[in-house]
Amino acid sequence: ASYVELFNASQDDCKAIVVYKENPSESFPIAKDETPPDIVIGPWLKNETVRKNFISLDYLFGNMQLQRQSFYPQLLEIGNINDRQYLLPISFNIPAIIFSKKNKELIKDSYILSLDEIKEISATYNKKNKSKIFTAMGFAPRWNSEFLYTVAKLQGSNFHEQGKSFSWDKVALEESINYLKDWTITNNESTTAEEDFSFKYLYMPEYKLVSTNNCLFAYTTSEKLFSIPEEKLGDVEYRWIHYNNKIPIEDEIISLGVHKKSKNIDNAESFILWLMKEETQRAILERNKNMKLNTTTFGIAGGFSAIRNVNERVFSQFMPILMGNLPISEYLQSPNILPAHWEDIKERVIIPYLKEATDTENQVTEQAFLDKISDWNKQYF
Repeated sequence: ASYVELFNASQDDCKAIVVYKENPSESFPIAKDETPPDIVIGPWLKNETVRKNFISLDYLFGNMQLQRQSFYPQLLEIGNINDRQYLLPISFNIPAIIFSKKNKELIKDSYILSLDEIKEISATYNKKNKSKIFTAMGFAPRWNSEFLYTVAKLQGSNFHEQGKSFSWDKVALEESINYLKDWTITNNESTTAEEDFSFKYLYMPEYKLVSTNNCLFAYTTSEKLFSIPEEKLGDVEYRWIHYNNKIPIEDEIISLGVHKKSKNIDNAESFILWLMKEETQRAILERNKNMKLNTTTFGIAGGFSAIRNVNERVFSQFMPILMGNLPISEYLQSPNILPAHWEDIKERVIIPYLKEATDTENQVTEQAFLDKISDWNKQYF
């Protein structure tokens, strides 16, 4: 809404109107009594049900209007269908590990940390009292269920859309679960020990936790981290999480498409070309700062810009904490095409299964996963 307000104030040729949908990808097909949108902006727009509603935007790359090299190629690829560009990326986020500056000497790399490095460094931080109870624990994978999911993605579980549901790599998922269980047993003895420690000590926001002496690392994402006012992050350092030099882009990429039944194609094109300019996004960030919108949301549409120069030239001017540690294109790994209901599937199927399967006191078979999928499908279809 803020961007549309800025666009409308920047010219007199047309006016954009915002219609809010909590999840635009679930609004297709458009109801008969509803006016088709000109532009759709949101996540999950490439799934099979939604992508057929958009027109190709290849023509915008002609006549020097948009340049492909301005975008991160992995993000453009997400919106490419049969060698035609149906979606334009707007923003993205990546996972991070945070720690206190007082522990900086433990972390050798100044840009990224691998899963194995997080595991190894965490073990050196662990401490027990005379009763052999943990008083300090570097990090536990199960402290944040999103970390379990990130590990599964990084290690090739390959969740992706299949029909109305999804498929995955069974072997890779099992291997990632074994990796996470071994992490708990090797570093922290058991799931019970991790949970007991969490109950005793982990009752503050992550950025405050790492400033105590109780834990070394906390998991977060760029969106969550940089939505915290910068004055509260004075003691915090961060590194991007990688596996084999690949940093996974978070699933919820914000993209833009033009509806094939749009009645205002020319005006829609004007808005797109305006939004995708470096100077426009600079003005957006400036406006966010002046209106103090950056205290609740990060960057462009809640993430890093899909336009490389905006991140490299503009972001650090408004967020000095990003200087010297911006995403490098060569490291980024695109997510797969996922169903429109993926957030619900992840919350009700994937995460609960990962939490059960990585519990060192449990023996959970693949059938438990299949049962959760079946229960979810019965509710939706």
